Amino acid sequence: MLLLAASLFFTAPAPLEMPRAEAYLVSADGKKYLEDRFWKSDLWTSQTVVGRWLDDDGRVFTLSRLEFQPPAVSHDSTLTRVAYAEESVVFDKKKLRKGTQAIAFRDALSRLSPIEPTLKGEPPRHLPRGYEEVDYWHGTNKNAIVCTFLPEGKSVWRLAVWELLPGDDFDESLKLFEDEFLREDYLKFASLGHDNEPSRKERKKKEKLREHPERKALRSDARHSVNAYDTWRSTDSEEFIILDNIPDGGSFVRSLTNELPIMRRKYAKALPSPIDGSNVLSVARVFSSRSEYLDLLSLDGLTNMMWTAAYWSPSRREIVAYLPNGESESLLRTFRHEAFHQYISYAMAMIPVSPWLNEGYAQYFEDEESLDWELPLVPSEEEIKRLSALLPRLFELDYRSFYDGTDEERGLKYRLAWSVAVFIEKGMREIRHDPFKNFKSQYVAALIETRDMLRATSAAFGNKDRVELFVREWQKFWCEQ
Repeated sequence: MLLLAASLFFTAPAPLEMPRAEAYLVSADGKKYLEDRFWKSDLWTSQTVVGRWLDDDGRVFTLSRLEFQPPAVSHDSTLTRVAYAEESVVFDKKKLRKGTQAIAFRDALSRLSPIEPTLKGEPPRHLPRGYEEVDYWHGTNKNAIVCTFLPEGKSVWRLAVWELLPGDDFDESLKLFEDEFLREDYLKFASLGHDNEPSRKERKKKEKLREHPERKALRSDARHSVNAYDTWRSTDSEEFIILDNIPDGGSFVRSLTNELPIMRRKYAKALPSPIDGSNVLSVARVFSSRSEYLDLLSLDGLTNMMWTAAYWSPSRREIVAYLPNGESESLLRTFRHEAFHQYISYAMAMIPVSPWLNEGYAQYFEDEESLDWELPLVPSEEEIKRLSALLPRLFELDYRSFYDGTDEERGLKYRLAWSVAVFIEKGMREIRHDPFKNFKSQYVAALIETRDMLRATSAAFGNKDRVELFVREWQKFWCEQ
């Protein structure tokens, strides 16, 4: 067996996933706003699991705080974070031996353990110092160590689960767990402050921040996902929170923290939203290594995007990225792209936006001053005429059709979408009599009303003649560049 070289707690941290959400558009008091409702099971897990670590061979160590009972509903039941917090039931450490709390406690162990816990926990032969109680629940199973423990002076039980590998010596693993974790590492963990109440100064500082309850709850979730790891940090601004584990990454994070609010204002100026976003918090998670990034990409089922450096995850409401060595400027450019996807998702209440607009504007905002087609040569007038014939079809594409095809075909669709965004922002208002004056607002209003990207495009153009006019003027604009 390959024992961990130093300590269970000094293995690689695996940041926790953000809860998955479903979007609802709500109208109240003359306002429209996005209401995110999260899977109850995800919310419970996100508030219960403190941290997860992996060693080089693939063993998984998970630590949890069993403060709240798991929801007694199926995983597809959803609630807002605030509503979920209001209905959460706290475990009472004095009532866990019998009755409904004992059943809920066993249910919690079942959800957090890779093996089915035994019916009754067995205490260790010698109770370590600093604990009121310690129990093992793995029974005769040799695949994992499952241990609950209650530190002295605490009211919340903890759960540690160490998933072993085939061939590991279980008795040696158990001894290592007791010597390294129970007697040593948990004290180090507690010293990080995760078990301590905030100071009076910290509480007063938080009380001054008047924040929408849902945004505040999301900020807390995001921080919690990395709080247990000394290699990770969280950086806050009013509308954003950035999580990163980049060594010496302060300069990049400061640049990103300054850049994102500026870009958000530019996005909103170009495509104003009818949605009140005061309850929304934009989350960005930046890994220092590509392998960590790819692991999360795979977890989200996006194995077809292994070539990317960043992506927007609508279901988990976060931008995920990694920072290649020496490429901070390139990543900032990519962030402008992905942050637009994030903005337009929230701005349109998570209703899918046409790919010609979504991808076109995302590229436009990467460098809004550029008119470079990213081709070896600027397209000739004849080439522009040829490309203009493709525009009507571009406006009819859904995402599957937009992303289909060879790299060359897909690249052309991206460039055409970008050229449409540039034309809308830099050329459309110069057309005589301004026939497309309300083009963007008509698209947005129709999308919110119909929840259909194709119908929204049709509403923005109005009729076939206006599509033809748009194409002619697009062609004229680019021929003059």
